[in-house]
Amino acid sequence: MDARTALALIATVKTDIALQGACSSRHQQRSHLYGTHSLRRTKATVIYRRTGNLRAVQLLLGHTNIESTVRYLGIDVDDALAIAEQVDV
Repeated sequence: MDARTALALIATVKTDIALQGACSSRHQQRSHLYGTHSLRRTKATVIYRRTGNLRAVQLLLGHTNIESTVRYLGIDVDDALAIAEQVDV
């Protein structure tokens, strides 16, 4: 990962932290926000936002159903279906 990508990832995580700051204790907050799953989700979200390629994100995450990827990213179903229809498989 180059420096620009790392900085973008950090900025995205900081934004997510600001939005998800509802955990009660500091320990819960740190373990929830900085765990491997949150980083995996953040990386997938960054890839989707930069490319709009839902199929690529689906493959990277190892999801068999596109609906799982849509739920995972928390994107609008109509947007996801429109993008998925543009992808040739």
